[in-house]
Amino acid sequence: MNPIYSSMNRRQQGVSLPGLLTWSVIIILVAILGMRLVPVYIEFAAIKRALVAIASDSELHNAGVHEIRQAFNKRAAVDAIKSVNGNDIVIRKQDGQLVLDINYTVTKPLFANLSLLIDFDAASDR
Repeated sequence: MNPIYSSMNRRQQGVSLPGLLTWSVIIILVAILGMRLVPVYIEFAAIKRALVAIASDSELHNAGVHEIRQAFNKRAAVDAIKSVNGNDIVIRKQDGQLVLDINYTVTKPLFANLSLLIDFDAASDR
């Protein structure tokens, strides 16, 4: 046997079919998980931004509960927030500051009968 070919065979390495299939499945599962979770966290960030904006708005500082909930509903319509509405907000004053809290749960189906259950707690002061 030619020594050039035997040394070349020892140096050649690659991915086997089972390894390729395993990595493909892992990459597909991570992609599915990412496609399901990223929009949920983007919406959470929009909710948090809306709460902070409303709590820091000087015009709404002495407003009533109804006006604060309406302001959130208007921001939710602009930001395409669908998981919560103004009625879900807990409104309180703490040390003279307006503090808004929302606790909510999102269920996202992954595939077949497997779903993700995600609990969120957004507040204007944290």
